[in-house]
Amino acid sequence: MLATALAVSANPVDELLERIDKGASAKFKTQLVKSDKDFFELDQSGRRVVVRGNTWVNIATGVNWYLKYYAGIHLTWNQMQASLPAVLPPVTTPERHETDLTLRYDFNYCTFSYSMAFWDWQRWQQEIDWMALHGVNMPLAIVGEECVWRNMLLRLGYTEEEIGRFIAGPAFLAWWEMNNLEGWGGPLPLSWYARQERLQKQILRRMRQLGMHPVLPGYAGMVPHDARERLGLDVAEAGLWNGFQRPANLLPTDSRFMEIASLYYQELTRLFGRADYYSLDPFHESNDDSNIDYGAAATKLLQAMKQANPHAVWVVQGWTENPRQQMLDVLSPRDLLILDLFSECRPMWGAPSIWKREGGYGRHPWLFCLLENFGANVGLHGRMDQLLDNFYSTRDNPLAAHLQGIGFTMEGSENNPVMFELMSELPWRAERVSKEQWLRGYVKARYGVDDPKIQEAWQVLARSIYNCPVGNNQQGPHESIFCGRPTTHNFQASSWSKMKNYYDPADTRRAAELLVSVADRYRGNNHFEYDLVDITRQALADQARLQYHRTIAAYHAFAREEFAAAAQRFMDMLSLQDQLLGTRREFRLGHWTEAARACGSTPAEQDLYEWNARVQITTWGNRYCADTGGLRDYAHKEWQGLLRDFYAVRWNAYFEALSRQMEAQTRPAPELLGSGANSNKTSDELFQMALPQEVTLDYYAIEEPWTLRHNHYSAAPEGDPVDVAKRVMDFLR
Repeated sequence: MLATALAVSANPVDELLERIDKGASAKFKTQLVKSDKDFFELDQSGRRVVVRGNTWVNIATGVNWYLKYYAGIHLTWNQMQASLPAVLPPVTTPERHETDLTLRYDFNYCTFSYSMAFWDWQRWQQEIDWMALHGVNMPLAIVGEECVWRNMLLRLGYTEEEIGRFIAGPAFLAWWEMNNLEGWGGPLPLSWYARQERLQKQILRRMRQLGMHPVLPGYAGMVPHDARERLGLDVAEAGLWNGFQRPANLLPTDSRFMEIASLYYQELTRLFGRADYYSLDPFHESNDDSNIDYGAAATKLLQAMKQANPHAVWVVQGWTENPRQQMLDVLSPRDLLILDLFSECRPMWGAPSIWKREGGYGRHPWLFCLLENFGANVGLHGRMDQLLDNFYSTRDNPLAAHLQGIGFTMEGSENNPVMFELMSELPWRAERVSKEQWLRGYVKARYGVDDPKIQEAWQVLARSIYNCPVGNNQQGPHESIFCGRPTTHNFQASSWSKMKNYYDPADTRRAAELLVSVADRYRGNNHFEYDLVDITRQALADQARLQYHRTIAAYHAFAREEFAAAAQRFMDMLSLQDQLLGTRREFRLGHWTEAARACGSTPAEQDLYEWNARVQITTWGNRYCADTGGLRDYAHKEWQGLLRDFYAVRWNAYFEALSRQMEAQTRPAPELLGSGANSNKTSDELFQMALPQEVTLDYYAIEEPWTLRHNHYSAAPEGDPVDVAKRVMDFLR
């Protein structure tokens, strides 16, 4: 029995193939070949396709390449299984791909909360398969970090109640882990710790079976904000982060620094083993503090990490002020690996950008990373030309001499698969590829057909919404007008998006029209129906922005009937968007809230997790953090259910308020009914009274009640994607 188990686990790619399609492993012959060069090779042996490589991940990458470009099968987040033909198309000429970019990283801390907060093992198993198929061999693995901290704090004398006030809830763990906040969304039930410990062990076991090198969370000096009083530690007070109390930073000069760090690594290693890489981001998103010796802190942090594994490497995010120059000066290139987090837009390694560092990262190795998405917002978005130009510029730029690989560092996953597919292939292509050329192959692989209308639609998108230009520094998708708190000057939905118009809304409408024109031919084609909904959604959101401006123009013109008609059309568009998105599970609020509730073992736990899920995508924090801190709507979503019951409520309230204001302006103001009511006002005050007054609503009072509800939202699709997409385009004509 043991021998059989070992034989099965000896080839993890065969197991992956069986998860794609039962019996698929018999159609391939996978060969692990020793080589100092990262490579995969496609060949033929009788009726079996041969895939060779020097690692299991590289072999899986070769399998994915074959499936896309020989079999017309695209595996991605909305479809990780497929029916392979009985006899696979042959590889008539051997094909070999090599790369010097040997490190291929995945995930941002934020991904674990914005996308993965409530994933179970089944969903994680699919994600690990996705990673292997796309060449990832170095994934961030921070599930269960809260278990390490709980054990460590118990050893330091903290009570369960105190720990509950420190560790955040499941939808906010990422920002607790990044030293941004304490306790929000908690306290976590004890059953959560048991669940996450078990889940992380399953994740790590599978990653290691595939030969990946998981990046475990290291100790970056964080301690509870009361550690000075509670433990007598010498700490740097971190203050507030957008209204939240931040944890403190334990100074490396404190006599107990190594004791605290050692406790952390002992618990981490006991639960999850040692790692070749540890992620540490000390002083994340914080202003420079003259009281901190950043070089000394880096030395101490590295020393503690090396006690866990003397051969391990410190992985740090290249983001805003990090890594500080003092840290780079004292650390050896052998010990540090930098993630250039936003290489496609704001590279710090030396390419032209607003974040360019003179001299780049100097002697230190780094990875070229695609960030792409912020807040897991829904929307088509990409920087195809800029991604290609920035990536290929590393080939002859001396500041890129220490480039060692690539990374996916999205805040939110499961969106814009086209951009991640492009990025995953760049290390394996010896010759520069144009976006037009690459897209033609992508479209054929994604749908399994080569339809000229679909090809045209994607070329339109590639020239417009997927080609955000140099100089536009917006963070992620062009945000939907539906998702922002209403005013007379709506533009972006979240506080930090830095949105700027860069494409004509006629382009997304044209792309949707092209897909709808051939939609009847591809009913049941999963990828086509997903993209049909996503692209039609984008077109409708863009046209709704134009409708919003018409509505506000009618308000400013005091055209009351035109305003009423325009506002009603806007609300009809919002309702139609809700119906369209309801046809796909991926765009339904229920897929998020059902997953949250499934994590709980009691009604109270289920309610807590659902509250976490609802708050994160709406107010994000309490009233102060949402409004003054600006966090509200940062993780907004164009999702069925949320549009109908949250965003529509805000827009209805606002349009009704504007309507009441216009109606009131047709009657004499009460203060003018008595003689001389304004006789003491200055001319400036009278002038201001004559100007249109912005209607202001207490939006938090409208929003918070929804976060506290527990009405059920189903993940099950309703309606036919093709039929509803047709209705949308008919409405827009």
